[in-house]
Amino acid sequence: MKNTFETLVILSPGFPANEADTTCMPPQQIFVKALNEICPGLNIIVLAFQYPFIAGEYQWHGTKVIAIGGKDKKRFLRLFTWLKAWMILRKLNKKYELMGLLSFWFGECALVGNYFAKFHRLNHNSWILGQDAKIGNKYFKWIKPKGDSLIALSDFVSKEVKKNHGVLPQQVIPVGIDTSLFGPVPSKRDIDILGAGSLIPLKQYNLFVQAISFLKEFFPGIKAVICGKGPEMELLEAMAESLNLKNNLFFAAELPHNEVLALMQRSKIFLHPSAYEGFGAVLSEALYAGAHVVSFCKPMEKDFRHHHVVRNKEEMDTELLMILKNTRRGHDRVLMCPIQHISKNVISLFVE
Repeated sequence: MKNTFETLVILSPGFPANEADTTCMPPQQIFVKALNEICPGLNIIVLAFQYPFIAGEYQWHGTKVIAIGGKDKKRFLRLFTWLKAWMILRKLNKKYELMGLLSFWFGECALVGNYFAKFHRLNHNSWILGQDAKIGNKYFKWIKPKGDSLIALSDFVSKEVKKNHGVLPQQVIPVGIDTSLFGPVPSKRDIDILGAGSLIPLKQYNLFVQAISFLKEFFPGIKAVICGKGPEMELLEAMAESLNLKNNLFFAAELPHNEVLALMQRSKIFLHPSAYEGFGAVLSEALYAGAHVVSFCKPMEKDFRHHHVVRNKEEMDTELLMILKNTRRGHDRVLMCPIQHISKNVISLFVE
């Protein structure tokens, strides 16, 4: 006999291994917590395909997580992970009244979720969260989705999907932020420029280092911080040393989410030099922290105060200099997307 609680199953490549793991997919963590808050009677189960690397079941802030432990195995070994996911979904469908499936990213989770939902006549939506909108995503050919099953993270992502794959997502729902995670605003902003993210070529943190070198000519005591880890760490540190930025640029490595938010509240500018970004949660977080944001990417058609969009390195350097020179720039909070609103929009797609 089925459990009568309505159940939403979220399919994700990974999920935090425990409640202390705040660096794993912070936007998705916040989203799941908000779902529990606004839908207290809803049973949410997260099915994690690859991470955590150890298979098992556990509770995460009241949400049941089933980890397959796929460990990112390649080729045919990956098929076993998909088969395990299918078998788990079949058990869940027999045990609970499933209101639907939600897949994070348009990848393997969307593939399994799409065909399982079709076979069992369930509602399934895929949330396209960034680089999965690019032209090389083979899952679009394998699934051939319709627009009404796709959620785009931003206006930019929606256009990318249409341009690259010929289908227009019917929903645009960005990431949200939890305003309760922000502490009191400090009396002084002692960090001039902050960056946070994965230190990979796509994020272009070499331009961040070069920008600090440029600004040092005007502000010899400039203080900048980069939070994050990745394969380019040593290269960036070497670049900073060659540009004599030892006393100006600090590499903070990977920090817990709450510590990154605290640094944002101490910063005058948040610089996000990524070449491609669906809708970085850090943009919303930095704006709510009161920092001015400079980026190459403009995720939404709507303009937001204190978000400065530039087209190239020269514009970036000029904009940074103008902001730092402007003593009347202001650091009031700008709220782009509250997570409660985002969660309500998503859950509404599963309510008939």
